[in-house]
Amino acid sequence: MKILAVAAHPDDLDFGCAGSTARWTAEGHEVVYCLVTSGEAGGDDASISRSDMGELRQREQTAAAKVVGVTELHWLGFPDGAVEPTLELRAAITRVIRLVKPDRVVSQSPERTYDRVYGSHPDHLAVGEATFNAVYPDSRNQFAHPHLLAEEGLEPHTVEELWLVGGPEPNDFVETTDTIDKKIEALLCHESQIAQPEEMGKRIAMWGAEQGKQVGLPEGAAAERFRVIKTA
Repeated sequence: MKILAVAAHPDDLDFGCAGSTARWTAEGHEVVYCLVTSGEAGGDDASISRSDMGELRQREQTAAAKVVGVTELHWLGFPDGAVEPTLELRAAITRVIRLVKPDRVVSQSPERTYDRVYGSHPDHLAVGEATFNAVYPDSRNQFAHPHLLAEEGLEPHTVEELWLVGGPEPNDFVETTDTIDKKIEALLCHESQIAQPEEMGKRIAMWGAEQGKQVGLPEGAAAERFRVIKTA
């Protein structure tokens, strides 16, 4: 299986689904990342220029991806903190879908969750909405963004499944008990964004165990939850 994971910022996929990604790659599936921004608005160090921050975060994300078995990353270059679900963004994500030809797309939810504010960053919601529309109907429709076919030769492609991270009403999960250490290692690659790295492992283990408990796994087992939508 080929899987394309789309997110707004470097580290979003590591917080959201790195445990699942590590499991998928270990099982022999190919996972490709698509980052809409380079995360240049992140971090608290005002002495670093925003362009330098974006380059740093690209390096951090590339290293984190390697930890969980991902070596192909697409950077779209949209401005961090100003992402909107425009036709331009839909076309850019559609381009990557047609290039990669994934069976499954994983992305952020376009729905706000009021009990967890961090998952509802406006860039996340915008990327979720644009990705949803790129999966259906854009990527499969030869008349959507016609320049992709006419000028770039990118044939339509139908994605079979869309998995959403961080939204309400998850309906499926991946057990990550055996890969949560990889998730933590990947997150620790994002040094510019982590104020207390010594606490990261404890926090991620706690979140994973909470998710595992919610889906009925044994005490201490970890999971990541998704809203899975059949799109073909």
